[in-house]
Amino acid sequence: MIEAFKRVVRRHWPRLRLRTILLLTFVFVAALPGLGALFLRVYENTLVRQTEAELVAQGAALAAAAAVAWPGAATSSTATGHAPQAPSIDLRTTRIMPERPPPHPASEPANGASLAWSDHLDPVLRLTAGTTHASILLLDAHGRILLGPRAGSAYDRLPEVRSALMGRPATVLRRNGSYRSEYAFEWLSRASDLRIHHARPIVANGRVIGVLLLSRAPNALFAGLHEDRGKIALGIVLIFAALVVLSGLLSRGIVRPVEQLGEATRAVAGGGGSVPLPPATAAVEIQALYRDFGAMAEAIERRSRYLRDFAHAVSHEFKTPLAGIGSAVELLQDHSDMAPADRDRFLANMAADAGRLDQLVSRLLDLARADMIEPVEGAATELGIALRRVADAYAGSAFAVALDLPDGLADAMVPAAVIEASVAGLVENSRQAGAFGVLLAVRQVGTCLELTVRDDGPGIPAGDRDRIFEPFFTSRRASGGTGLGLPITRSLLRAYRGTIALDRDNDGRGASFRIGLQAAGRAKQTANIRRQPPC
Repeated sequence: MIEAFKRVVRRHWPRLRLRTILLLTFVFVAALPGLGALFLRVYENTLVRQTEAELVAQGAALAAAAAVAWPGAATSSTATGHAPQAPSIDLRTTRIMPERPPPHPASEPANGASLAWSDHLDPVLRLTAGTTHASILLLDAHGRILLGPRAGSAYDRLPEVRSALMGRPATVLRRNGSYRSEYAFEWLSRASDLRIHHARPIVANGRVIGVLLLSRAPNALFAGLHEDRGKIALGIVLIFAALVVLSGLLSRGIVRPVEQLGEATRAVAGGGGSVPLPPATAAVEIQALYRDFGAMAEAIERRSRYLRDFAHAVSHEFKTPLAGIGSAVELLQDHSDMAPADRDRFLANMAADAGRLDQLVSRLLDLARADMIEPVEGAATELGIALRRVADAYAGSAFAVALDLPDGLADAMVPAAVIEASVAGLVENSRQAGAFGVLLAVRQVGTCLELTVRDDGPGIPAGDRDRIFEPFFTSRRASGGTGLGLPITRSLLRAYRGTIALDRDNDGRGASFRIGLQAAGRAKQTANIRRQPPC
């Protein structure tokens, strides 16, 4: 069911620009307090409670005045009063009762003392009702109406009146049958068609002598909004203008740089263009994204050039033995009466060319693996142990391998197999070039280890020094060299942020290479090897 819903949403979800999403988000966040106050009825509930508190205060004051005006009332007994009454109405939880029904006929008329008492209070209640716009009814101790419409009838069946006749003030919410909508959005208000009814007992000489029944519609939420509509409209306009300005600033910091980066990326993907410098107004993360895309574009361009050059070199290297095999086959087919010695010579050439092709394919696979190698996180190798294994493998009576290993060297953040393969390849090249010995020297420079491999052979000709790391370049092609050994070594070391270079400052006789390796440390052992700068 959830997946079906997701499919429907994905199918109908509109395509929105980032600017639109930002603006809609800001508008929603700005409107959230108003929507919350409206739908959670926080402010409206406060208005209702304020109206209830006003009715309670009016009822308490009028009840005290009426108690003092009761014939024969003792002043001390009327001063006792009631405990402070906190508002109890809550729009979310209070039960809303039907509209107050009309009073029913009283079983007997009010006595003369009550009527005289009500006549004495009539001017006070009328003036108070006219000022507060509240409906005020005065009931006697039996719930009969003394002052107000339908005087002589009774309200003793109302629950709030029954509670007041027992000495307990009561407040209820009832529907307002006379309500008529005046404002456009008044239907959103839950309290607009309600009326608060408060029944207050009048106590004199320790007994209930009457009840004040007050009622009033709560303060209208939308009436206040309608009166302040100009200020509210101005506030909305100012908030919207601020949101537009803020959206514009974010657009300059996020949206526009992202669009420019997208255009530059498409240009780079089409084979032209470059990633521009990050805008100064862009966010820090966007600027970092620009730099990352620039580095990626440079890496892609460098890889493309490498693949083009590599493909050209591969075609050249494969063309020569293939052409030799094809020519030999053609001669053998055209001269069936060829002498056995010549036939054997052609077959031997074909076998040699096929062997070279097999060797090239094998070394190309090694180079591909080296280019695609995934570095092993947390690798740490003691250089002394790895170099001693290489020395033991190559040292002999006709070839010497010397070690210069100072004490206290840090471990290298490279697997032992990579170090041994790289150094062994260089030692083997020195031996094949005619050297009689090799020196393996290590020193630590900051956070890097520098490994020097120096032999006493004839050295590398000056014209070849700039090409020794090119794939397929070799000076020993006749003896089976493929020219892929140094490129493979460089790719293996590069995967672990290492480097290899020809030592051009070597003034003595022989060839010298410098290998830079990451030195392991407390901080670097826990870090990603890809994030380390190359040595």
